[in-house]
Amino acid sequence: MPSPRLRRRTALLGCAVLAATAMSGALPASAQPAEAAGLRDVMAVGNGQGGTVSFIDTATYRNLGSINVVPDLQERLDSMSIVERVGYEAVNAAQGYRKLVDDMAVSPDGRTLYISRGVLSDAVAFDIATKKMLWRHKTEGFKADHAALSADGRQFIVSATTASKAEVIDTATGGLVTSFATGTYPHANDYSPDGTILYNSSIGITSLPKLLNGLKGSRAVTAVDAATFKPLRTYTFEYGIRPAVFTRDNKTMYAQLSYLNGFIEYDLAAGRTTRTVTMPFSDKAAGMKPDDYPQNSAHHGMAMNADETKLCVAGTIDDYVSIVSRPGLTTDGTVTYATDALPYWTQTSPNGRDCFVSLAEDDQISVVDYRTAKEVARIDVGRFPQRERAARLTPEAVASLDPAKG
Repeated sequence: MPSPRLRRRTALLGCAVLAATAMSGALPASAQPAEAAGLRDVMAVGNGQGGTVSFIDTATYRNLGSINVVPDLQERLDSMSIVERVGYEAVNAAQGYRKLVDDMAVSPDGRTLYISRGVLSDAVAFDIATKKMLWRHKTEGFKADHAALSADGRQFIVSATTASKAEVIDTATGGLVTSFATGTYPHANDYSPDGTILYNSSIGITSLPKLLNGLKGSRAVTAVDAATFKPLRTYTFEYGIRPAVFTRDNKTMYAQLSYLNGFIEYDLAAGRTTRTVTMPFSDKAAGMKPDDYPQNSAHHGMAMNADETKLCVAGTIDDYVSIVSRPGLTTDGTVTYATDALPYWTQTSPNGRDCFVSLAEDDQISVVDYRTAKEVARIDVGRFPQRERAARLTPEAVASLDPAKG
């Protein structure tokens, strides 16, 4: 937990910024580009078990409030066929809990929220200001997983986990545009920084033990053309690909792998791992068996700062997050959390200087400064936060949120 001094400093910072905003009518300099466009920089946080999305002001670290993205939960459960209900229960049992929110994105105009709803096996869109559901798209199979929004906001790509494909959804209508084949149990969808390539990463059948790794299916990064979704190249791995980041020159990927307490550096042109970085085990993690890792992941959370000089990596089973410098891949510093806090995702703030870390079991977000490798804020959110996505909201969307419902 943050020290009393840190809590006071965070609270004072928030009050000072809010006071300055009220007097000047403008946000801090770091948020000026968004405010100039009439939008506010936020971090959207998917509260997986709570079924809500929280929005954090990235300048003040205030939780602005949340939106319930499963208002139709009982309707969805009641409408399931026997086969769908069996699949729903099987996914819950394999995961160990019910994940209602898997991933999300906000439209470029700051008005619409798109959600991949985990075990409900669908994607939906909400008008944030009115909370009205605009459309629902049923994904194939029994689980909707990680998602990505195209830069122009026209397409929402969702992994249909048990169908081994990614579905491309028209954000205007919720209709299926196309789909493309992936490895077994597709997981992440990541656009290259220049937006020309979409990378889909698969993790294999996580319910099988490590001893049966060879039976988990294809663990691959599938690269497709971001405009046509035609395959460009497939990279295969021994273990499942967890969170990954890609450099602007499209030459290097940093990725976490199933069971690896660390991460790899991967040459995308040569198709080979150039370096493997092992991170320290905590005392708790050192005593764990690989089959006890959450969904096979030892470390699950990787982000990169704006100038690509530092990585922010979550030690999920180790209860820490480390800031690692490029190109040497040396650790600058580590923030250690309470045992079983479960740091489960990392995301770079719109300012490029902060790393937001989801502490899933503590229902909190930790904010770590890339420059100092120190925690600068801790924010309460909903139940079991995991995926985080940088976004911008309209003033109307912000005004519709209730801070008491974080």
